[in-house]
Amino acid sequence: MREPIQGKKKKISLLFVCLGNICRSPAAEGIMKSIVEKHDLQDVIEVDSAGTSGWHEGELPDTRMRAHGEKRKYDFCSRARKFRKSDFDAFDYILIMDQNNYNSIKGMADNTEQISKVHLITEFSRQYSHHNEIPDPYYGNSSDFELVLDLLEDACKGLFLKIKNDFSLI
Repeated sequence: MREPIQGKKKKISLLFVCLGNICRSPAAEGIMKSIVEKHDLQDVIEVDSAGTSGWHEGELPDTRMRAHGEKRKYDFCSRARKFRKSDFDAFDYILIMDQNNYNSIKGMADNTEQISKVHLITEFSRQYSHHNEIPDPYYGNSSDFELVLDLLEDACKGLFLKIKNDFSLI
């Protein structure tokens, strides 16, 4: 059970991570925020995203990803930021899009507790369990962006169900 903070339970915090924080991780953030809002759990689950690189810090997500998200009624409006070592302490789940970024983040961890927070987002996939990572659509076409959204919707729903069950929500 989580420690109470000023009479309330501590929020369950999720951080989605990809390379530049302009395609996959802000899409995952927006999808998960939508799921959390649908279940009215904004006071319980906190969602953010970051990138392993700082190339796009302060930028909005890629315009193509935003456009594909809007077609599905998502708002991908977070600003890119770089992953910080302090994120290991700030977040309960650090959800990585692919093996390269997974290895980078695990390599930054100082201890087993931090490493235990790091997961490939596809660990939570239910329908698309044959995918072991979320491919980067940046150099792809429209169908690549749609595939990423399909994979992320599936994984985020699976993650939400795990959190809901583990923390007895709803």
